[in-house]
Amino acid sequence: MLYLLVAVLFVAIIIGPALWVRRVMRRYAKPQDRYSGTGAALAEHLLGQEGIEGVGVERTGEGADHYDPTSRTVRLSPSNYDGHSLTAISVAAHEVGHAVQHHAGFKPLMLRSKLVVALAPLERAGAAMLFMAPIIGAVTRSPAPTLLTVLAGFLVLGSSIVVHLVTLPTEIDASFGRALPMLKKHNILHAGDEPHARRILRAAAWTYAAAALVSLFNIARWWAILRR
Repeated sequence: MLYLLVAVLFVAIIIGPALWVRRVMRRYAKPQDRYSGTGAALAEHLLGQEGIEGVGVERTGEGADHYDPTSRTVRLSPSNYDGHSLTAISVAAHEVGHAVQHHAGFKPLMLRSKLVVALAPLERAGAAMLFMAPIIGAVTRSPAPTLLTVLAGFLVLGSSIVVHLVTLPTEIDASFGRALPMLKKHNILHAGDEPHARRILRAAAWTYAAAALVSLFNIARWWAILRR
């Protein structure tokens, strides 16, 4: 019973933040006609107001809002690209905040971009290593190669957590050092919306913290599999 309670608590800690982020985004996605302009229109407006040229605004998959520093593109999910809700406006401002960071040479963003490029292939390799570890042990009949493969696999999988944690300061700055000041400076928000926009921007900033916890859960899952 104790093990079950610990497992439930562990899952709650890991999954809880991601559920909270989704709940906040859904809550302020209504009313859908809160603002006259769309998230995409706001993104283009803010980029122009901030004097940033050469940054595109594109539609992407649902829940995949991000700024791509390689192509210099703000990408918004359909509900935020075409939406008129407070969520659409706030998320668009957050992603433009990353474009502003890039334009200003914000060092944490630059570091994060380099880590993503360097470590993305390794994450896939880490899962492959853990999958192959029992096979290597069966073939070599020696614990040393198996242990080395497992250790390497866990270290590689852990690199994704490092990326997410390095990303967190960048996300917080994009929300509260860039997006919120822009929304206030350009008088975008309706009366009474600022506290709610803060909640959305906080959720947007903590998306990667939630992703780091999910990565941790993935490592724990592999550990449980290998211990069987």
